[in-house]
Amino acid sequence: MTQKLDCKSDHDLLQKKCIVLNPGISPLLFGSVDQNLFTICQLCDVDIKTDSQGIIVSSKHELTSAILLIEQLVNLISQNVEIDKSIILQVFECIQRGEQCKVSEMLNTVVAQTPKGKKIIAKTRGQNIYVQSIFKNTLVFGIGPAGCGKTYLAVATAITAKKKREIDKIILTRPAIEAGEKLGFLPGDMQQKVDPYLRPIYDALEEMTGEQSYLKLIERGNLEIAPLAYMRGRTLSKAFIILDEAQNTTESQMKMFLTRFGQGSKVVVTGDLTQIDLPKGIKSGLTTAISVLKGIEDISIVHLHSADIVRHHLVQKIVDAYALQNNL
Repeated sequence: MTQKLDCKSDHDLLQKKCIVLNPGISPLLFGSVDQNLFTICQLCDVDIKTDSQGIIVSSKHELTSAILLIEQLVNLISQNVEIDKSIILQVFECIQRGEQCKVSEMLNTVVAQTPKGKKIIAKTRGQNIYVQSIFKNTLVFGIGPAGCGKTYLAVATAITAKKKREIDKIILTRPAIEAGEKLGFLPGDMQQKVDPYLRPIYDALEEMTGEQSYLKLIERGNLEIAPLAYMRGRTLSKAFIILDEAQNTTESQMKMFLTRFGQGSKVVVTGDLTQIDLPKGIKSGLTTAISVLKGIEDISIVHLHSADIVRHHLVQKIVDAYALQNNL
């Protein structure tokens, strides 16, 4: 049975193209409840019908952009790239600029690969700049809103560096500052209290390494996850160190952290300056750091924006709505 996606009202359609798809490709291209196809319809101003053989693309306008977009997406799927709205938008932008060759560069910017074969790539232009900055510099600040991949991509680059034996150890840390709740009300010791706040990092690590490899990294001391306070007094050499939620560091904490790493180390500091949970009157160490360290060689400060958000499409709209409210 043929299903028509009601992307726009019916008109006299002048052009039509049937694209036969491999049965294994179709669901990956279509997306959940055909969401990817709806995105293609909206971007290219086309109608799409699906059937058992593949899809039929039709429009009263030209079909070239839509066909190129679909072909490029199918190529990415064949290379184990997971297709979502952010990927579709990036590929479409390349096509609009006449830079179809740039799409293949997405495969050359594979940050990591999961044990199941899924390729983790930078999905937006901002993310590409961020990842390339991590590759090239010793210290990188990733500043941006929730959902733009700051921490996830930093963890991915750390895993890749460990697999290539460029570093001996991965250290992940966050300040023990709560967003609206007091750690003292939670049961257990300090590590148990902080664990819930580190859960996003745990989840990313398990996805990228597999559960068994993840546990082995911890057992062998090659992976350390700890509150920021545990960093004081240490010198961390040949390590990949990630400071997450850095907007909640004080100026003294940030200075302490930035003077911990030794030879052969790489440091990524991530934070969102719109979500500072420090007590009133205390200045964020992240704000000071990006001001003081701006322009120093081998230090990169990358600002990500709502366009780089790769979570649910509503997250981008929510971030923009709050930004607009704050500017009123």
